[in-house]
Amino acid sequence: MKVLVSKEIELVCPGFVGACVEADVVNTPYSEGLWTEIHALGDEYMATLTTESLKEMSGIAATRRVYKACGKDPSRYRPASEALIRRMLQGKELYQIDTLVDLINLASIRFGYSIGGFDASKFVGDTLTLGIGRAGEPYEGIGRGLLNIEGLPVYRDAEGGVGTPTSDNERTKITLETRRLLVLINGYDGNEERVCQNAEFIIDLVRRFCQSTEASFFLYR
Repeated sequence: MKVLVSKEIELVCPGFVGACVEADVVNTPYSEGLWTEIHALGDEYMATLTTESLKEMSGIAATRRVYKACGKDPSRYRPASEALIRRMLQGKELYQIDTLVDLINLASIRFGYSIGGFDASKFVGDTLTLGIGRAGEPYEGIGRGLLNIEGLPVYRDAEGGVGTPTSDNERTKITLETRRLLVLINGYDGNEERVCQNAEFIIDLVRRFCQSTEASFFLYR
């Protein structure tokens, strides 16, 4: 899969760096070991963060800035990483979906980047392009119904939008039948080292919890 960054994104975030992780996987309904790690991170954040200070995490702060630059209110359409950590800090359990989705959520809250996770077999075409949502553009967010993505950064395949930092699309979502995983890490803070660490963390997780023997990543700008 090729991943391109449009000129309109370069204008609002000239330092953007992304990582694309691809892996062969075996998904399962639940992983006790993974949830032990999720709960441990939740305990750490409860002791060190508040719902205000989490906004200062580099990846979250940068994503919020890009939302504002694109004309979107980040407090109304929260980046997924921020929404997940807020939920933890409010003493609420994270939603348990399946092992692949749960490990992507762990990677997102661990590094503060909004991360898109997709069933690679469901893409149309061989190219994903990161742009900005348009008025009236059709988009069905996972578990959210029709989502107004005007002003949101959005990845599109040949058929249309597949992922935003707020919600991925129903059309390309991960299921228990997913065998080829594609993950996109959005480094709006331009921190290449941290984006690479996030990608390597995901590869470690899919190897330990999803039987992956083939996993790799590349950077894109």
